[in-house]
Amino acid sequence: MSRLPSRVEVAIIGGGQAGLAASWHLRQRGIDHVVLERATAAHDWRDRRWDAFTLVTPNFQCRLPGFPYDGDEPDGFMTRAEVQAWLGRYRASFDPPLHEGVEVLGLRRADHGFTLRTSAGDLAAAQVVIATGGYHLPSVPAVGALLPEHVSQVHSADYRSPEALQDGAVLVVGSGQSGAQIAEDLHLAGRQVHLALGTAPRSARFYRGRDCIAWLEDMGVYDVTVQQHASGLAKRESTNHYMTGRDGGRDIDLRAFALQGLRLYGRLTGVRDGRPAFAPTLAEYLDHADSVMESIKTDIDRYIDRAGIVAPTEARYTPVWSPREEPAALDLDAAGITTVVWATGFRPDYRWVEVGVFDGAGHPTHHAGETDVPGLFFLGLPWLTTWGSGRFAGIAPDAAHVTERIAARARVAVSA
Repeated sequence: MSRLPSRVEVAIIGGGQAGLAASWHLRQRGIDHVVLERATAAHDWRDRRWDAFTLVTPNFQCRLPGFPYDGDEPDGFMTRAEVQAWLGRYRASFDPPLHEGVEVLGLRRADHGFTLRTSAGDLAAAQVVIATGGYHLPSVPAVGALLPEHVSQVHSADYRSPEALQDGAVLVVGSGQSGAQIAEDLHLAGRQVHLALGTAPRSARFYRGRDCIAWLEDMGVYDVTVQQHASGLAKRESTNHYMTGRDGGRDIDLRAFALQGLRLYGRLTGVRDGRPAFAPTLAEYLDHADSVMESIKTDIDRYIDRAGIVAPTEARYTPVWSPREEPAALDLDAAGITTVVWATGFRPDYRWVEVGVFDGAGHPTHHAGETDVPGLFFLGLPWLTTWGSGRFAGIAPDAAHVTERIAARARVAVSA
C-alpha cells in the first residue's frame, strides 16, 4: 500500500469484515478514504479462533456488499481457514485503500473533524468509522488469581486445540457459543471435561426439515431492531445461543455429553482454598437453555402454520439426563485438572478514543451506528441495529446506512 496520506475525507479504523464493507460502499460513491488496520486484514479469524472452528451461521448468510457467498455449499459452514480465504477474495474484488500494520493510537476532535495519531504519523479526517468490533480484551474473572499456580489458565481467544494443552482433564468456565464448542472439541478428543455453565440459551441446529437459522431469517427475526426488541438496548449484552456448524452442523446437547462422562456444574462463584466453588444453578441453567430452544421451535411452528408451508413434523426434545445433585466445589488435583479455559467473553477497550461517546460501562452510545458527535460512526458491533448486525448477513445493510450518512455529510460540507 502507498504511504499514508496526511488528510482524507473518511478514515475507517479496522480492516475486518465491517471495515471492508464500509470501504466497498465508499468506493462505489467515490468518497476519498483509507482503511487503517493495526495487524493484517481480518486477522481475528486467524488469531482468535481454534483449529476446529466453524461458523455457526450457514454459508448462505455470508453476504458482504457486492460479494455474496461464492462457494458450492450454501447450507454448509465455513471453517476458519475458509472464512479467511473468502474475506481475502472479498478484499481482492475491489482493492480497498487498506493500510496494514498501522495502529491508531489516539483519536480526538479537531476543527477539521478529527485527528488520528497513528503509528505511521498523524492523519486528519473529516469523518471517522470505528470498525474494530466489540470484543477487544479477553475477560478473565479475578478469582483466576486464586487458582493453584500449577494449573494453566487459557482464555478462549487463545485456545487452539486439545493437543496444545497440557495432558490431563480440563475445566471450561462459560457455556456460551465458544465455551460450549470448546467443551465439545475437548470431549470429542477424549479429554475429561468439566464445564461450569452460564445462562446462555441454546438452539436446535435443524427443525422440521431446515436449519433453524434459515427459518428465523424467513421469519424476519434478524431484521427486528434493537429498539423494537422487548429487552431494548439491554439486548446488546445478551449471549448468543449455542449450537455448532461442525461436521455439517448439529445441536450441542450438554445433557447428552453428561451421559458420556462430561461433568457439569452451575455458575462459578469463587475459589476457596484453591477449589472452584459453584452455585446450585445447574438444573436451572439446563432447563433454561432447553426452554429457549423449544420456544424457538414453537415460533417456527406458528410461522409454518400461518404461511401454509408444507414441512415435515418433528417430535420435541426430551431431556436425556438431569443432574442428581448440584456440585458445590471441585478439587482440581483430585479430578486431574491441569488446565482451566476461560470462555468468559471480552470487554471493550476504547481508551484510544478521546471523544466522549461512551456510557458508564465503556460501550459506545449511538443510533444505528451514528453517534452524537458529528462525523463519528461505529460499525460491526453486535446489535448495532438488529440481531443480524452480529452476522455477516447483517453487516451489509448496516454499512449501507452508515455510509449513506457519511455521504450526506460530505455533500453538505461540499455545498457549504
